[in-house]
Amino acid sequence: MSAHPAWRKSSYSSSQGDNCVELADLGDTVGVRDSKDPHGGHISLGRDSLRSLLDGLKKR
Repeated sequence: MSAHPAWRKSSYSSSQGDNCVELADLGDTVGVRDSKDPHGGHISLGRDSLRSLLDGLKKR
């Protein structure tokens, strides 16, 4: 894992970019954080867990 992971957000995000969820490849896991508070920490999810979360959100 890089000391400074490359955080990415959806291309559907607003141009101001301050109301998004950001993701970063952390090696074995994916980091998830709030773009409004980038220094506030993140959660790490396994790739299968992230996929399940996103699939569930798509069904809403």
